[in-house]
Amino acid sequence: MGATVTMPMWLVVALGCLSAAAVLQFFLLPGVRWFFRRKMNRVIDEVNTRFNIEIPEFKVTRRQVLIDRLFHDEKVQAAVAQYCAAQQLPRSEVLRRVDRYAREIVPSFNAYAYFRWGYRIAKYYARWLYRVRLGYTDGAALAAINPHSSVVFVMNHRSNMDYVLVAFLAAERTALSYAVGEWARIWPLHSLIRSMGAYFVRRNSGDALYRTVLQRYVQMATEGGVPQAVYPEGGLSNDGRLRAPRLGLLDYMLRAFNPQGGRDLVFIPVGINYDRVLEDRTLLRKLDATLPRRGFAAAMVTLASFFARNAWLMATGRWYRYGYACVNFGRPLSMRDYVAREGVDFRALDEAARHRAVQAVGQTLMHAIRDVIPVLPVSLVATVLMRGWDMAHSEIDLKTKAYEIVRQLEGAGAHVYVPRSDLDYAIGVGLRMLTLRNIVREQDGLYRVVAGERLLLEYYANAIAPLVDALPAARRER
Repeated sequence: MGATVTMPMWLVVALGCLSAAAVLQFFLLPGVRWFFRRKMNRVIDEVNTRFNIEIPEFKVTRRQVLIDRLFHDEKVQAAVAQYCAAQQLPRSEVLRRVDRYAREIVPSFNAYAYFRWGYRIAKYYARWLYRVRLGYTDGAALAAINPHSSVVFVMNHRSNMDYVLVAFLAAERTALSYAVGEWARIWPLHSLIRSMGAYFVRRNSGDALYRTVLQRYVQMATEGGVPQAVYPEGGLSNDGRLRAPRLGLLDYMLRAFNPQGGRDLVFIPVGINYDRVLEDRTLLRKLDATLPRRGFAAAMVTLASFFARNAWLMATGRWYRYGYACVNFGRPLSMRDYVAREGVDFRALDEAARHRAVQAVGQTLMHAIRDVIPVLPVSLVATVLMRGWDMAHSEIDLKTKAYEIVRQLEGAGAHVYVPRSDLDYAIGVGLRMLTLRNIVREQDGLYRVVAGERLLLEYYANAIAPLVDALPAARRER
């Protein structure tokens, strides 16, 4: 009984590791999960009470349950059988691929992370960079939305700040689920973004099986009432103008929409604009095919340089916020009302007819987004300067022309954000922003566009170009 047992060191280490793993798995991890689950439930209760937000059950369902539900979905399994037959692949290999797709797409929403960390970080970061403003909202129409509807925010895509800005401004009304591209799959961003409720989308994927898995997830989330935010343009605008819509996600939602179902599908158009877009010069580089594409390392160097330069400006007292960032929320489009008015049922249409019907909805939404894009100081002044970009302008001349454009835009129903309700001040803000960035130079009381900066000035004018272009020609040229 008292004999000494001698064991090799490698065996002692192995047994110690196994014991530690057992303690971690059976004692510590369940306690940690219980602790965070309790905190998350408290946050959900507080959110439901304080903000009157009803978080859909689908959104707070455990991720593994959603993955299993998606994996075993009838339409996904039918696509698996079809894919196996077409590609002559064993079913087990295709099922592994489906499981990988499902795990890649399905988010792991964490209410604690979203409303405690995400909201506060988004609020601080957005207000640190910009003077954030919630501009126009169609309050009566938004209040009339049935609370049991599936709500989808459709918006123009100016900057990656859009995610932060809209999530922050909408956080006291809903918890949004974004569709994000490949950029968000970089470690360690992917875990954080997934915990915010975002789901990953492979742009331009030609894999029919992947598209089926993604389609079914989008449809399940929509049927489950998850509030979503999508960018019909599919990516950032390189030249500042609205891009032609890409209707993949919209098609997924509409093809399964049941007008007689328990939930209406409601699209809310959102217009976003900035006095300064953080990525403006990077986006403009993409317009020149002769310029080399920057890799990840170059992007990180640019980012580090950006932070270092701004830190130096702050340290020397010369840093200013990047002007105004404004978000407008337009009139909702109820698909239950739309299909009744147009006499269309997307489920009954063949591929070609449904594509035309979805395009019609897409164009309606893009026009609605265009109509609620905010007119901000920099865009307004840039529009005036672009009408005579090679000329010198006095301040009084700029203000006179800007006043006329504002009068025309407001007469056409556009939403002009005038800070402090002082148009003179707004024009001064726009001029100061452009001058600080050395896009415009002032000399002897005259303002000129700096040589080589015309494209950047045009980029900001293009933000409201659809509104200006929609004005009657005679009034626009006056």
